[in-house]
Amino acid sequence: MPKRYIAIWFRHLKTDWMVRRRLELKDVPFVMAAPERGRMEIKAASAAAQMKGIDAGMVVADCKAIFPTLQVLEDQPEMAGKLLRALAEWCLRYTPTAAPDLPDGLILEVGGCTHLWGGEKPYLKDLHGKLKDFGYDIRMAIADTVGAAWAVSRFGKVSPIVAPGRQLEALLPLPPVALRLETDILDRLDKLGFHQVGSFIDMPRKALRRRFGPSLLARLDQALGHEFEVVEPIQPVAPYHERLASMEPIKTATGIAIALRQLLDALCLRLAKEGKGVRKCIFKVYRVDGHVQQLEIGTNRPSRQVEHLFKLFELKTGTIEPALGIEVFTLDAPIVEDASAEQDALWSLAKDNNGAIVELMDRVAAKLGADAIHRYMWDEHYWPERAVRAVGIAAEVPQMPRLTHRPRPIHLLPTPETIEVTVPLPDYPPMLFKHKGVLHKVTKADGPERIEQEWWLQQGLYRDYYAVEDQNGARYWLFRLGSYENNEPQWFMHGFFA
Repeated sequence: MPKRYIAIWFRHLKTDWMVRRRLELKDVPFVMAAPERGRMEIKAASAAAQMKGIDAGMVVADCKAIFPTLQVLEDQPEMAGKLLRALAEWCLRYTPTAAPDLPDGLILEVGGCTHLWGGEKPYLKDLHGKLKDFGYDIRMAIADTVGAAWAVSRFGKVSPIVAPGRQLEALLPLPPVALRLETDILDRLDKLGFHQVGSFIDMPRKALRRRFGPSLLARLDQALGHEFEVVEPIQPVAPYHERLASMEPIKTATGIAIALRQLLDALCLRLAKEGKGVRKCIFKVYRVDGHVQQLEIGTNRPSRQVEHLFKLFELKTGTIEPALGIEVFTLDAPIVEDASAEQDALWSLAKDNNGAIVELMDRVAAKLGADAIHRYMWDEHYWPERAVRAVGIAAEVPQMPRLTHRPRPIHLLPTPETIEVTVPLPDYPPMLFKHKGVLHKVTKADGPERIEQEWWLQQGLYRDYYAVEDQNGARYWLFRLGSYENNEPQWFMHGFFA
């Protein structure tokens, strides 16, 4: 089967991903920047920002001077590699050979795969449509060689499908940069007036080698198919799956328990060797009559303790109906995470103070569902609504300490509620306020504490917060949105103190 390669170019990889993650950035010009030579330099710009003339390599301060409302996010250098690997794993549904092509592309080897979609054209159309629906701005091309597909995907202006054996014709009108050459070679080609591949591809190879070195010839040979180019595909992680067949159909609860324990022993032994722990586990039983039943458990932190996992399943095994008998048992762990060896030692020595709590959470989740348990953690935000986040991993530790230098209410309203106030002077706390028809007289007050908008997330007015106490001793957290200088500001109730 002849080889055919698809090159996929993600034109705005990082920024498209950020838009998917935070939809409020969809039509907002924003950039991702990092310190470089003592200044903040743009590493990636969204499509909306590029329409304003802002692109990678520019200085953030200069761009903010031109476009004051430009949103600036912190760049994460390792993000591109992680995104491309995740996208390559997703592409395994189209081909068994997919490889990241840093910094912004993928290479797929699709020989023998396209006929399953009815040909190369519908294959490309389906793949392009799926990635576009995910929110990515992409270009792609298919050719006999990686180099030709890469060149046409980024610089081709006609068809993205290069017919077999026609890569030379596809390369002739393209600029030299399409050959993935080094910057110094491109500069020399430009000075000599070679602005297309066709202007130098027929020159004697000795002359090209003497003037531009072996790199140019190697890239030409790779693109034309004279030299093989190695593609290192990703290796998908082998699924955590254990299977146990029974010589005779199992009809008793004892037999089911024995089979489950054997599967857990085998699974946890593998997890221990790889330093992993279960977060989600599925136990399936296949009956003689063809009916399949399954039980599912989840843990609040990675676990490979057979006894603990067995007890979680034991809460549900009573729902299994063997009927004529069970002939096959399987155990799958679709979600696993890194687990340290210290957890095993703490478990065996019974010195893990948090272990009992985590086990209790697992049992409650097994009985009532994971949605019955809520845990919140401080987050790195000034805006009160964003200062906490829900977490589902008991072992996760806060990234920042709890703020104690300013009072915060025990109960924070998810949405601030409007109130009516009587205020003596603009920056003074209210003397009276009415909330839900009840009038409160303020006897004590502390503030204001000004909290500005987080400009990198959204624009808006600042808030001035006051902690107040009414005549009954009840304490509230109020804030004024904006000031009295420009217009009449609004007042809100945001929380209640103990």
